[in-house]
Amino acid sequence: MDDTVEKYNILVTSVGGQGGVTLARVLSHAAMGEGLNVRVGETLGMAQRGGPVQSHVRVGDRVHGSQMPRGRCDVMLSLEPAESVRTPEFLGPGTRVVMSTAPVYPIPVMLKEETYPEFDVITAALERIGCRVHTLDARELAVRAEAPASLNVVVLGAYAALEEGVISTESVRRALGEALPRRFLEQNTRAFDVGYAEMRRLL
Repeated sequence: MDDTVEKYNILVTSVGGQGGVTLARVLSHAAMGEGLNVRVGETLGMAQRGGPVQSHVRVGDRVHGSQMPRGRCDVMLSLEPAESVRTPEFLGPGTRVVMSTAPVYPIPVMLKEETYPEFDVITAALERIGCRVHTLDARELAVRAEAPASLNVVVLGAYAALEEGVISTESVRRALGEALPRRFLEQNTRAFDVGYAEMRRLL
């Protein structure tokens, strides 16, 4: 961890029920565990019905507001592909994106009233902004880890593998036990380890 961090912004995008808010809570606990200043802001859109959910996790000595400025996202963790392009105004050249490739189809798509964007179209839109996109099937990896409800923790493990140098892997692991129910620690640890190993393999 770099104890001179001034501003570091993480955007977590998901749909209701995927655990995006929980993921943000673990990150904030990990950052606070290292003595870093943390601000968290959330935007919930019909979260109980699978609507969009965004969490801003802002870390650093010069961070004051709960929502990051436009174009200042350092890392986006996307639990659902289409949600990664819902708010492009926060992204910029150099934003690192960790994206689960498993879609969650909204009701209009299931009713064939709308079409879901092709995955290549989603990644191309992010790359046009200048984002560096890392993808993995977090849903399948969570099943492999025998922790099917821990897709969010798989993505967290993948983020830790990037070794951004702001929040240490050790602090994130410790925060899993502090911010989440301890009865789920074993399965969440497996999910984290699988995500971490997969991202290291891809890198």
